[in-house]
Amino acid sequence: MNWETLDWEVLDRLRETFLSEAKSAGPYWHTITDLESYDLTYGERIGWKWDAVLAELKRRGWTPPASATVLDWGCGSGVAGRRVVDFFGAASFTRLLVHDHSELAMDFAEHRARKQYPQLEAGRADARYLRSDEPIGVLVASHVLNELADVARAELADLCARAQTILWVEPGTHEVSRALGGWREKLRAAGLNPVAPCPHHAACGVLAAGNERHWCHFFASPPANLYADSDWVKFGQRAGIDLRSLPYCFLALDRRPTSVAAVYDRRNDDEANNDDGHRPPLQLSRILGEPRHYKGYAKIFSCDASGVAELMLQKRDAPELFKALKQGAGPELHRWAHAHGRIMQIKPL
Repeated sequence: MNWETLDWEVLDRLRETFLSEAKSAGPYWHTITDLESYDLTYGERIGWKWDAVLAELKRRGWTPPASATVLDWGCGSGVAGRRVVDFFGAASFTRLLVHDHSELAMDFAEHRARKQYPQLEAGRADARYLRSDEPIGVLVASHVLNELADVARAELADLCARAQTILWVEPGTHEVSRALGGWREKLRAAGLNPVAPCPHHAACGVLAAGNERHWCHFFASPPANLYADSDWVKFGQRAGIDLRSLPYCFLALDRRPTSVAAVYDRRNDDEANNDDGHRPPLQLSRILGEPRHYKGYAKIFSCDASGVAELMLQKRDAPELFKALKQGAGPELHRWAHAHGRIMQIKPL
């Protein structure tokens, strides 16, 4: 499949399906052409979100368990599982298994995986595997939450209980993000440590009372030369979407005790212990959404172990950071103290 053979009518139908508020009564893949057209366009945009998530995990020093099995559950065209394998390398894994309620989707995802990774065992996760107690090294889920019926939700929960690590990406909408936060709390209680996007493994501050209008979300960057590509421009116009807008939410969780979250919490404890008691302690913080810039200051919605809060960053306090955030190039993690809604002290991470 390429831009010359792309079936635009298929994409129009899929777009209407995705925008519908009603859950699909069954698989919306009718032919292999549906999956090929999707994989080249909508699937690739989801891939850009996965690129952003995986790059952040690398910056945090996270790697998957050695010689792990990857299970891409709700695989669709299989773009999420392939992105994970591409990023860490096929040699890092022993198997890539795919599962979907659509037989056609599994055919497509399995074929692509076998063709792309001849050195890796690739296939379907059959019913026996899905119902077994066999550990899952890396459970991958992508854009599934708004399609889950009760039976599928229970199946996913059982798989999470078997997973050593979970990588989960969803659209960055208010409803879906808060639903994903609910899964975070259940999985955290079941022994999985939040690795990202959280800068801590305490309770989710967004879900605390009084924060109902907030949600945890971020924005991925499309390829730099996207608007120089006439095919992508045509796709964006026909689909009625802003190609630059890639909001997403995600979870990375790890059952291993030496998780990145634990290291971050020790850092926070060390800072608190070194504090003289006359200033607020430094906290490891993650910016949610995007900062809002005004003349001389920015408003930031920040998450740390103490909860979430809207903070003011004054340009004169950190001009380089202020500029980087305005350009969308600032780091996602920060170490700062805040009091009375203002960031008081900043230290390099």
